[in-house]
Amino acid sequence: MSDNRWLMLLFFLFLCYSAAVLGSIWTSSSVGAWYAELRKPSFNPPNWIFAPVWSLLYFLMALSAWLVWGKADWGGTRLALTLFFAQLLLNVAWSWLFFGLRRPGIALVEIVFLFGAVVATALAARSVSGLAFWLMVPYALWVAFATLLNFKIWQLNSGAV
Repeated sequence: MSDNRWLMLLFFLFLCYSAAVLGSIWTSSSVGAWYAELRKPSFNPPNWIFAPVWSLLYFLMALSAWLVWGKADWGGTRLALTLFFAQLLLNVAWSWLFFGLRRPGIALVEIVFLFGAVVATALAARSVSGLAFWLMVPYALWVAFATLLNFKIWQLNSGAV
């Protein structure tokens, strides 16, 4: 494998984990106090589960983007990679809206767009690489779960948020 391919893998890993770090800045500023005080549904996972799950999901996302890029470089994969970058921005935006601004209602609207972008990214990746598609599936499932969780938190706290 050429050095260029490995550099691109590092690029996608750096990009995804940079998004994770940015999102965690907003999350960590709210999770200990504001988020802890919110009413949550019975299926809300314990806080410790989020970091390992997201770490794995960001790795899978980076691998998926790298596989797509590797099939045809930038030119032949423009749609899939554009959608990938868009969903990554929406991912960061959700953390800012939910934890940074502490606005679960606005974050709920945004996460619906995020879910759509993740599904669109996975489908666009499928036309280039079946494995890239399957690497995005756990992320899509997690965002679907996060959407439900966001909805329930908003619903339970709509008078207090």
